[in-house]
Parts: sequence; structure tokens; C-alpha cells
Amino acid sequence: MRRQHGFSLLEILIAFAILGISLGILLKIFSSGSIQAAASEDYTSAVQLAEALMARTGADIPLQVSELSGLENQKYLWYLSIQPYVLASATTSAKNNHDAVPLPVQLFKVRVSIRWDEESITGAGREFELTSLKLASTQP
Repeated sequence: MRRQHGFSLLEILIAFAILGISLGILLKIFSSGSIQAAASEDYTSAVQLAEALMARTGADIPLQVSELSGLENQKYLWYLSIQPYVLASATTSAKNNHDAVPLPVQLFKVRVSIRWDEESITGAGREFELTSLKLASTQP
């Protein structure tokens, strides 16, 4: 009596099931990786936009009390706020010393906020914020 060599139908079905599960897991890993890469690219663009706006403040954008906003690349909603900044020790020393001489510079707090994603207009979505202090001359 001869024995047949080869795979039975049950063995082939089990092999296909294992292959299908493995391919499903691999596709999920690759798709989540591409989603993370796109999110990382969006975040990098938002950081670059915030840094560019911060660099323009004091050069193209005058250092004076103001609030500006705009839309960049039809995706990134930005908001720029420039407010005077007073050191706590400066206010107490000014109260104690009535003959204080005003300084020829003023300190400003500059805050840049960037929002993006589909819901950026409505307020939801992702957000990045950058804050810095800048000096401006009070003399013309």
C-alpha cells in the first residue's frame, strides 16, 4: 500500500488562516506608521511656523501691544499675542524707590499659538504654543 505525500485540506486551511492573520497585523502596523509619520510632519510644520512668527516679531512685526492672527497654507490657524511683561521684583522696587529712573527698554511677552487639523477653525484638533520674552527700545 502506498502512502500519499502532500498536504491535507485541513493543513492548507490552517496555513492560509495563519497567513491571513499575519498579513492583517502587518498592514495595521504599516498603516499606523504612515499615520504617525503624517502627524509628525504636521507637527514639524507647525513648530517651524511658530518659530518663524517668533523670529519676525521685533523685525517685521513691531514690538508693541497687539494681537494678530491668520491662516497659513489653508491648514494652520495662528495667533500671535504681544503683551507688556513686568518683573515682580521691578514692581516692588519701584514702589519702594520713588526716585526710580525709567529704563530705555521695555520687556514684552510674545506668545504664538498654532492650531491645525480638520477642526482647527472650530477650536478642536491639535495645538502648539511657543512663548518668549523680548526687549524693545522705548526711545525712538
